[in-house]
Amino acid sequence: MPKVSEEFLLARREEIIDACAQLYETMNFKDITLKEIGKVTSFNRTSIYNYFDTKEEIFLALMQREYEAWSAELGELVVSHDRMTRDELAKALAHSLEGRERLLKLLSMNHFDMEENSRYENLVEFKKAYGASIKAVERCLDKFCTEMTAAEKKEFLYAYFPFMYGIYPYAVVTDKQKKAMAEAGVDFVYYSIYELTYNCLKKLLAK
Repeated sequence: MPKVSEEFLLARREEIIDACAQLYETMNFKDITLKEIGKVTSFNRTSIYNYFDTKEEIFLALMQREYEAWSAELGELVVSHDRMTRDELAKALAHSLEGRERLLKLLSMNHFDMEENSRYENLVEFKKAYGASIKAVERCLDKFCTEMTAAEKKEFLYAYFPFMYGIYPYAVVTDKQKKAMAEAGVDFVYYSIYELTYNCLKKLLAK
């Protein structure tokens, strides 16, 4: 690859991630290939290998970006409020995830594959973003739940973050799934991402 600026490399990398995000709106993970991603970028599939080795690395970068955006939103929450009740914090955190459907979908669908089929250095960068999101939530607890002990905060984090992996499949249910559950006699009640998250947080933050 000829020598180019760091800004150019970052812009091309972001274009690939944007293309992946665009396809993920209407296609499933297994059907999205580097060839398909190449079709919606300004360069071909071969050029993608200058930035990513596998499609899983692209998806991991997309999830990293989602975590970074969520952390930034939580940072704004801390800065913009002097105080919040526990219920207000539960509602605010639930609203923050309500707009992160793509993150929740990525978490629930192919998280293991993305990590397993990415280079170690890419995984480290992703884990930094993931770790930053944990710290962002912890800062919310530090500011708005001052009476919580360190142990209680750890218990909260280890309950809340694993819970996030299961939100999407419960909140986003296809007509086919609904029909199958009805025929199987499963009494399924639909809840939105916000409702599921708020109900969980309300219990986790209860005194």
